Amino acid sequence: MSDPKYNLEERLMEFAVRVIRVTESMKRTPAGTYVADQRLRSGTSPFGHHGEAEGAESRDDFIHKLKVCYKELRESRRWPRLVHRTPLVAKPDLVVSLLTESDELVRIFSASISTAEKNRERRKRT
Repeated sequence: MSDPKYNLEERLMEFAVRVIRVTESMKRTPAGTYVADQRLRSGTSPFGHHGEAEGAESRDDFIHKLKVCYKELRESRRWPRLVHRTPLVAKPDLVVSLLTESDELVRIFSASISTAEKNRERRKRT
């Protein structure tokens, strides 16, 4: 098996696991519950959507599903910033590594979308 750093499926799963752990540790105040629910949805959905992209029915479908992952990861990148600034977790510094990972995943999906779109255009011309 390849190194998990380069195995996107494994990376997305580990990211989702870490999001779940942080979410479970959040205070259950009205604000904490709302942010935790939003964070949980946006932080775990890219793992599932990536599986959908792997089974895409066409190049356009593949690109669309990558864009859904990208959109969710961009949202997921915002929540740790908010959690870090508010007293919603006992150790706010734990969310910093999630912010770093979400930044990297956003960049990976952005590049993948660009490559897929270029390949689609190249195939249309031939």
